[in-house]
Amino acid sequence: MQNDTPKCGLIEQKQGEYTDNLAIDAYFWYVQDWKHDAYTHVHQRGQLTYVEQGYQYFHLGAKTYLVPKNHVIWIPSNQEHRISSEAQTVHLRVALFKTVPNLAFFQQVHVFLAPPVLKEMLLYASKWNQVVDDNPEQALFIQAILRNLPEFCQEKESLHIPVPSHPRLLSVCNYINAHYNITCKVDELAMLAQLSTRSLQRLFKQETGITLQKYTQLIRILKSIELLDKQEYTLSEIAIQVGYKSLSAFTTSYHTIMKSSPRRK
Repeated sequence: MQNDTPKCGLIEQKQGEYTDNLAIDAYFWYVQDWKHDAYTHVHQRGQLTYVEQGYQYFHLGAKTYLVPKNHVIWIPSNQEHRISSEAQTVHLRVALFKTVPNLAFFQQVHVFLAPPVLKEMLLYASKWNQVVDDNPEQALFIQAILRNLPEFCQEKESLHIPVPSHPRLLSVCNYINAHYNITCKVDELAMLAQLSTRSLQRLFKQETGITLQKYTQLIRILKSIELLDKQEYTLSEIAIQVGYKSLSAFTTSYHTIMKSSPRRK
């Protein structure tokens, strides 16, 4: 469907495909509570997205990445992706780059907590919000952000949610996603997958790189981030809702994944 409305400065010629006629090499785009299309799309620019408020899921190939508040994600050019979120409010700051350094870092997806200096640089860049005309100061400043990204990156591998391709494993993941608040026994999951317990554990680790137990922990913590964003529950209530028997067990698990303690806003 033709849509002549600019989306992050680009024109969508048909669903998910964009025409990039901009001469400017790098620019910044920010709209409060901007709702991105939920379908898969691709563009020819590297994308740096900072989540200022709420949280955002980015779906890229066989992985889903959670980007919580104050985190950033780097997405290489020509990488198909879509985004989703159940957060009440999501504020995203996006920088897009036509030219990137010839380093392996920029060919991979990265998710990490924005250090204070990067956060301040992104906030300062708002002075050029949606400016797509040549501006020497703007070009130098935004390129400075790009060149320093590898130094800023203290990546959180735990925010990557692996998605297996095997249909039997997908049924197991779907079950865990729907029943994360209870203890899913391995033998019951094996029956669901029509595999032996040993085969299920081996195949799941082979396809995702993590164990079933680690996957369940990861899903629980990601769900807790959604509940924290709602600001409707105490930490103890959240702990119970995501399947932990005590606040201390939840806090320990949260810290293992996020490297910080859970906090209500």
